[in-house]
Amino acid sequence: MHNLLKPLAHVSCSQCHQRCAGMFCNFSPQTFADFTAIGRSLSLPSGSVLMRESDRCEQIYSICSGHVKLSCLSKIGQTLNLKIAFPGEVLGLGAAISAAKVELTAETMVPTVVKVIRRDEFLAFVNSHGEASLFAAQALAEEYKTAFSRARSLALSGVSGRVAGLLPELARSEAAGKTEPRFNMTLTHDDIAEFVSTTRETVSRTLARFREDKFIQINGSSVQILERSKLEALVA
Repeated sequence: MHNLLKPLAHVSCSQCHQRCAGMFCNFSPQTFADFTAIGRSLSLPSGSVLMRESDRCEQIYSICSGHVKLSCLSKIGQTLNLKIAFPGEVLGLGAAISAAKVELTAETMVPTVVKVIRRDEFLAFVNSHGEASLFAAQALAEEYKTAFSRARSLALSGVSGRVAGLLPELARSEAAGKTEPRFNMTLTHDDIAEFVSTTRETVSRTLARFREDKFIQINGSSVQILERSKLEALVA
């Protein structure tokens, strides 16, 4: 890993206030106690690389807070940004379970806190807790669903549809279990452009049009989704 800040206190899960529905760590008390006993929490600055494509999988990363960019390279060196991983997601899960090489590069986009667990520790934990095994299976299923949706969006949606599909993802990540569709936009227009395969100028025009059409409301960095159904209608 690169550019790491000083690690947080070893095993700080019991003091964490980020747990909510959808978080990988949202276990029953006994399972959570055992989860707390493994791994370590790290505070990372923006631009930290957690894992690189084609590396051996030696540990998994449970995202506690922040955003992580997932990307891959083509054979000719072109980068494809696949998705943004949010709190509650586990990175390296598929490679850890299958003993395969890492398929993606993961880089923090903002200051991020992750729980890092060695592969052998994680597998032992999953093997001894049926609840954790189910959570892992659900996480893998969600990875498949996300990959399919991303491929479909790139192939079939126009730029408006791709931007419209990203906004609810950002809102869900910021909501932390709340129902209010409001979030702080931590991504720049350049960041969004990378993920929807277009230019910054096109992203700016698209967001301005969404605002004019009353699909969203923007006040500084605060974005509120006013018409989620109309945004979803734009996604293929």
